[in-house]
Amino acid sequence: MDTKAQTATNAGWTDLFAGNNKYKASALALGVLLHVTNIYIVATIMPSIVREIGGLAYYAWNTTIFVVASIIGSVVSARLLSVSGPRKAYRWAILLFATGAVISMAAPTMYVLLLARAVQGLGGGLLFALSYGMIRIIFESRLWARAMALISGMWGVGAFVGPFVGGIFAEYGNWRTAFAVILVIGVLLLVFTEFILPTQHTAGARTPVPVGKLLLLLLSALAVSIGSVMESLMYNLAGLLVALLLIALLVRSERGSQVRLLPTGAYRLSSPLGMVYLIIVLLALVAAVEIFIPYFEQTIHGFTALEAGYLTVLVAFGWTVGSMSLSGAKASALMTLALIGALLMIVGLAGMVWLSGAPYNIYVLVGLCIALLLIGVGIGLPWPHLVVRVFSLAPPNEIELTAASITTVQLMAMTFGAALSGLIANAGGMTHPGGVAGAMNAVTWLYGCFIIPPALAVVMLLTKGMLKKTVVVQHETADAAVA
Repeated sequence: MDTKAQTATNAGWTDLFAGNNKYKASALALGVLLHVTNIYIVATIMPSIVREIGGLAYYAWNTTIFVVASIIGSVVSARLLSVSGPRKAYRWAILLFATGAVISMAAPTMYVLLLARAVQGLGGGLLFALSYGMIRIIFESRLWARAMALISGMWGVGAFVGPFVGGIFAEYGNWRTAFAVILVIGVLLLVFTEFILPTQHTAGARTPVPVGKLLLLLLSALAVSIGSVMESLMYNLAGLLVALLLIALLVRSERGSQVRLLPTGAYRLSSPLGMVYLIIVLLALVAAVEIFIPYFEQTIHGFTALEAGYLTVLVAFGWTVGSMSLSGAKASALMTLALIGALLMIVGLAGMVWLSGAPYNIYVLVGLCIALLLIGVGIGLPWPHLVVRVFSLAPPNEIELTAASITTVQLMAMTFGAALSGLIANAGGMTHPGGVAGAMNAVTWLYGCFIIPPALAVVMLLTKGMLKKTVVVQHETADAAVA
């Protein structure tokens, strides 16, 4: 196999869907789509669930527990993949996910539902991480960027399908059937992948699970999540401070360790790998602003729940468009794409600050749609290339760990982004004084503060020149490791 010939240019979409590749690509894409669609279905039917089984005080915990369990799944995915092989690993992920759907469907109380969400989150995190990790196993390196874009694109598809499916069942007061639909799709995917995915591979050693570090990671996520839902600013900041201390302990424990959460060099800003991870974190953080779009638009502009819900998915749709539109660009264009993406996000966030407080008219609606699309496109443009660059920079003996770490980093960034957005919104007046006045003040603070992450990304890209130093030929190192 001529590695140089393969890595010289990225293949086209026809190559990704040629021969047996189309079945493999479909299997990985459908796994992510199942995970994402479930997220948006549950978000849509949660009000109906609370009305029937109670537990309003634990409303936010459905998301928190699901994401934290997903992080566990993403971390252990590397071990599961190396021990069980692609087919069995995917089988375990789908079975866990389906089990969570069964428990959810029969949940008599909110406590049982929270348990079900933990099981589903574990399976969903595995599905998500395994789909990323299997790309380098079952595809040639020239197809990596296209495959990454396809998987990223499933967020946009799921964001549109989820609210529609969930809305139908919520409208007719039959939310349990929504979980039954998820279960059926999961079973069909299980049957499909049994004939598509390879049974084993030999790329990489069996990596132990870093239990102690995983515990620090989970406690930090819980600390910031718990703090973010408290009404007192003091508790908000205390939760954030505890989380930062736990993260500091985690980073310290990673130094020189043989059992790691992230590959060697991931924590050093002086290394190309560390800088790429930081750019990923800064961009992924901003995606959390979509959480409050339904509340702000219903409160300030009087949108219906369905209208506000579909306004929310524009970020995910923009992410999809951005990821898939330029996934075939040369790897050397990464710095340019990252700069353009960060600048688009800044413009979109600034537009949200300006438009969210303006009196409603058709021009404001169009402007909001454009601003949200710009935020999503800004994240999506460099995303598949950033992920491929992480693969290419990974030490040859840490390929498995690196594949799993991408999902871990993305989920943690989104978790912290959601917690920070809650802290800023609450401090900005969303709960006190509340109402239209509180929402208008909170929206200014929220979108204004979230301009900072992409602005920092722009500064680092221009001053450090880090992505220029990350040479493309390092793809060959990853190829050699896989081969």
